[in-house]
Amino acid sequence: MARITTTAELRRLYGEPSQMVLDKEIDRLDRHCRTLLSLASYYVIASRGADGYCDATPRGDAAGALHIADDRTLVLPDWPGNRRLDTLTNLLADPAIGLLFVIPGLRETLRINGSAEVRDDDNLRAVFETNGKRPATVIVVHVRQAYIQCGKASIRAGLWDPSTWPDRSAVPPITDVLRDHARLKEDVLTAEDLEGAYRDTLY
Repeated sequence: MARITTTAELRRLYGEPSQMVLDKEIDRLDRHCRTLLSLASYYVIASRGADGYCDATPRGDAAGALHIADDRTLVLPDWPGNRRLDTLTNLLADPAIGLLFVIPGLRETLRINGSAEVRDDDNLRAVFETNGKRPATVIVVHVRQAYIQCGKASIRAGLWDPSTWPDRSAVPPITDVLRDHARLKEDVLTAEDLEGAYRDTLY
């Protein structure tokens, strides 16, 4: 057993990708990307901060609740979260961004990479107005790469197969996890508190 330190060593173990895998990457949002984005209700943003550490954060909204400004520009709303601002502060330090879009029930995913900027333009924020509220900022993504990720990972995981999902009784209450991680007293955070926060600060 040895630590892998070179690309050559990796290639010796894995071989070379097929030509189709190399050629499937495009540099714009074509009609297929636009269709998939219109159906995606969940996505993950990858970014890297000034400290060099990476972060992946989930985002979700109604299907298609994003804005395609043109073939190489995608605009995403930044709705209220926990105010840590991990993604936004990371993008200020390093504009590189990676996105993984998930379409419920579809094994394949859409990957988009590029650079991003954080903006608070009124006209861009207005695009996403929901229940009379607008996001404080938007993330404008300048697309450099777009391609389909094969479905092997979701097939192996049984992601969309309910028969593979864990029994809920095996999942610890999230309020217990939060209390333990934040070192809170047992009566500080209840399930009702969490549901109320979700309900009242979703937008």
